[in-house]
Amino acid sequence: MKHSPWRKFAVGILSVAILNMGMAGAASAAIVDTAELVTADRAADMSVVRSQLDRAEVRAQMEKMGLDAAAVDRRVASLNDRELHRLAVDMQNAPAGGDAVWLVGAVFIVLIILELTGVIDIFKKT
Repeated sequence: MKHSPWRKFAVGILSVAILNMGMAGAASAAIVDTAELVTADRAADMSVVRSQLDRAEVRAQMEKMGLDAAAVDRRVASLNDRELHRLAVDMQNAPAGGDAVWLVGAVFIVLIILELTGVIDIFKKT
């Protein structure tokens, strides 16, 4: 019984494929710590907020409203991850050009909410 060259070729290819099935490459997997993921997101959100708050017109408007820039920076740093992310999203979605008042207003509203929940103490109680 004579075999065709295509059949020999197919048998050879299938033989190599079957041998290679047992030699699969090793995959490495590691557990990713939640703190690393949260820190990366927090760092990204913090950079968005800082870039907006560091703008000269925003600083000028905050000073005009009687807010100390250093105090605002401390309060933004004290936000939890969810609050910081919400503020960063609001700042990214804000319309560009001339809306520094809205930006300061959003920061002020977040600070008021934090004051009412007792997280921070904006208005010193005597």
